[in-house]
Amino acid sequence: MQKRDFTFKLAQGALLTLALSLAALPASAADLLATVKARGTLKVAMEGTYPPFNYKDQKTGELAGYDVDVARLLGAKLGLKVEFVSSEWASILAGLSANKYDVIISQVGINPKREQAFDFSVPYIYSMPQLIVRKDEKAAYKALADLKGKKLGVGQGSVYEQQAKAVPGIDVRSYAAAPDTMSDLASGRLDAALNDSLMSAYLLKISRLPIKAGAQVGAVERMGIPFQKGNPQFKEALNKALADISADGSLKAVSLKWFGIDVSKAP
Repeated sequence: MQKRDFTFKLAQGALLTLALSLAALPASAADLLATVKARGTLKVAMEGTYPPFNYKDQKTGELAGYDVDVARLLGAKLGLKVEFVSSEWASILAGLSANKYDVIISQVGINPKREQAFDFSVPYIYSMPQLIVRKDEKAAYKALADLKGKKLGVGQGSVYEQQAKAVPGIDVRSYAAAPDTMSDLASGRLDAALNDSLMSAYLLKISRLPIKAGAQVGAVERMGIPFQKGNPQFKEALNKALADISADGSLKAVSLKWFGIDVSKAP
């Protein structure tokens, strides 16, 4: 996804070139829906190291997170058992091209370049860049330009670091871990922090620090579920399953569980 392009710009270009070339090969005669129904399982790839979206629970050793819950809801609607496959983010799209799994449910952003290589479900989660400030902050930072002369914390190697550094006059401070950013913000060593709105919602939900959500300062990003092209029946069934879990409230419930807000709807 666009927000997950953190340190993989060069690798991603090579992977997408591979994906495009493989996607040009003749498609299998059988639609993916028939394949997964015959098998009885849906093979779902995810990174497994990206809380709160998908990660291993330290107590149980099992995968947990928003993406994991969504995958299980979809599997139930499709009448399939879900088989999780862990993959490093740098190679996850290439693995889909190589048919190592059926779908990826791991915060994959929908963008034109990826849509050349894969089909996508309708979006199941939305996000955008968002500021985080102290609870007692009096200044109204409505755009990155308002932070000129201020100290802004960002994730090291993230797209947000790039966005902040593109605005002249901001004192950009890069951090390897979001908790460290939030700690420095709460203590006054930063004036604001910039992160993905989904991660911000999660951090604010679990944090006891005196911080709050600030302005959203960028374009909406859509995350979907990619799969091999040439599977119209599977695409229809997957989108229907997503519509069903949206209509019955279960997708919203999962959003509230992990973020405290409904992230399944476009802001």
